[in-house]
Amino acid sequence: MTDIAVIGAGIAGLVCAQQLSQAGYSVVVVEKSRGLGGRLATRRLHGTWADHGACYLKPKGELLGRFVEILRSRHILEIWTEEVYELTAGASISEPKNLSPRYVAPGGMSAIAKSLAPGLEILLNQRVIAITPTPENSWCLTLESSNEELTAKAIVLAIPAPQAVMLLEPLGENVFDAVFLDNLRSVEFYPSISAIAGYPSTSQPLPQWRALTFVDDADLAWIGLDSSKRPNPQQPHFVLQSSADFAQRYLESENLQPAGKMMLQRAAESLSLPWLNTPEWMQVHRWRYAFPSHPWHEAFLSAGTPLPLVCCGDWCGGNLVEGAMLSGLAAANETNNQLRHLPLDNVNFLNIFARSFNLSLD
Repeated sequence: MTDIAVIGAGIAGLVCAQQLSQAGYSVVVVEKSRGLGGRLATRRLHGTWADHGACYLKPKGELLGRFVEILRSRHILEIWTEEVYELTAGASISEPKNLSPRYVAPGGMSAIAKSLAPGLEILLNQRVIAITPTPENSWCLTLESSNEELTAKAIVLAIPAPQAVMLLEPLGENVFDAVFLDNLRSVEFYPSISAIAGYPSTSQPLPQWRALTFVDDADLAWIGLDSSKRPNPQQPHFVLQSSADFAQRYLESENLQPAGKMMLQRAAESLSLPWLNTPEWMQVHRWRYAFPSHPWHEAFLSAGTPLPLVCCGDWCGGNLVEGAMLSGLAAANETNNQLRHLPLDNVNFLNIFARSFNLSLD
């Protein structure tokens, strides 16, 4: 038996697991995918990397700012651009207004998640298909691929709320308070579709921008020259992100290639770059739970059961990477308060993390 099982190896889950592990708990992280990071996702393809989830970091708060500085000191992150252009339907591309650094990982944004993983026990490619309480006063997690079981004194669900609902609803009100389940069900997400497209090295003209936001566009939300993040790129490649309405129309499609082609066609027309419509290669990915449209208003959501169970993620109290980090720390504090009340310190978390890189925050 482990002290705490963390379901989900995105930023919230990894931060939570590190904080609890540093305090002295035994922690196991269970992740259904083959890699870490959740929406900090990087795909290796055609001899390069492409970030098809979160495309950059733009720190606003102290915690993420300090975290970014640590990763910059280790050359994991660097400034990509300070300019994100905008294109409003029926207008020309406008100059950037609010200049601020956007940070990226040249080796892919998933490198950020990997930096949080050292020292943790992580089970990849393991989907949790059932959670049940045991007579021995613990939680039992059933894993799909191996049909094995894992027992823990406490659970942290660092996954999108709708996925948590699917795991917890079968237990019903015999285990969970109706208010807790209703609160969990109240969280909703916007979907998104990402298209990665690569082009011949001779493609011209390349745009002057590296990142561009589409304003009030029915189909597109964002496009980035992703190859500009990479050292010595051999060919240009772009990442496009759809609008939520466009994603909703194609979310259940078995074949997403037509949706990707429509996104490229729309971008080629809007940006007057006709060659965008004829890539050498393209991959398309759906994000069913891309951005919280109706988030939970606090940094975590606790089940309030005798056996600790706490939910966290970027849908708790905020969104994006900074919200996920703060939610992971809050979930760690709450789980600790329901267990052994060991000393936890959010600043100490970053200090220990920095020392693991032989760095100092002073």
